[in-house]
Amino acid sequence: MALSLRIIRRRIRSIRSTAKVTRAMEMISTSKMRRAQVQALSSRPYAEKIGELIGHLSAQFEKIPHPFFEDVPGDVLLVHFTPDRGLCGGLPSNLNRSAANFILSQERKVRVVCVGRKGRDFMRRTGQYIEAEFLRITDRPTPATILPIAKIINELYGNGVGRVYLSYAKFVSPIVQRPVVELLIPVEPPPEVRIVPMYIYEPRMKLLLSELLGRYLEFKLYSALLESKASEHSARMVAMRNATQNAEEMIKDLTLLANKARQEVITKELLDIIGGAWAFEGR
Repeated sequence: MALSLRIIRRRIRSIRSTAKVTRAMEMISTSKMRRAQVQALSSRPYAEKIGELIGHLSAQFEKIPHPFFEDVPGDVLLVHFTPDRGLCGGLPSNLNRSAANFILSQERKVRVVCVGRKGRDFMRRTGQYIEAEFLRITDRPTPATILPIAKIINELYGNGVGRVYLSYAKFVSPIVQRPVVELLIPVEPPPEVRIVPMYIYEPRMKLLLSELLGRYLEFKLYSALLESKASEHSARMVAMRNATQNAEEMIKDLTLLANKARQEVITKELLDIIGGAWAFEGR
């Protein structure tokens, strides 16, 4: 019984050390989540406005002379955003499951650009064709971070690739992160363009539309990256909070078990002393 008590106390010390680590990780993820959440939410109005402007410009032409509006034949390119590290609950599994369902639903061949180690490892295990991979993306991304990804898309679209999709986790709240797969190219203008007064564009509208579509591609990638980072830190914060709470519950249960074991040891020693005293008196 004494050996069992030592084992229980050793487990309590081990779990208490683990709880300190998970609590520290929760605090770090909380600070990162707040910053990433502000970036992700502040980028949404810009995305809505640039989409509205592209829709307004595209409505001025009977046929838009830009390849991003053409559904050309070719393979499907999936840009798959996932975390580089684990300890963020079921977020990587949910993202990979969503991407796998999308790949299975496609009749065309699917190529994958992996942004994050968890998605890269999954695509390798399942034998998917990986066009490129980007790992160890900083937790403070800038628009320049996604320029290599945008360059690959520009090179491949129309040159063997006919459609481009984004797969990422959309930040809903610190508790909810929703995996989404959305079409990036060809660009689909809003179905209903609000009637607005005619503006005087400088430079010419066709040139402006071409420039805006390039910016639109880069910003959609950047926005998806921001949403992914906010979702990752939120999921890790919640996972570490749950791990800390579970560790505290285990410490309580093991402390109660240790007290019972210690009481049993004390009771046994008292019985041995009493038994010895009775035996001595009986002599």
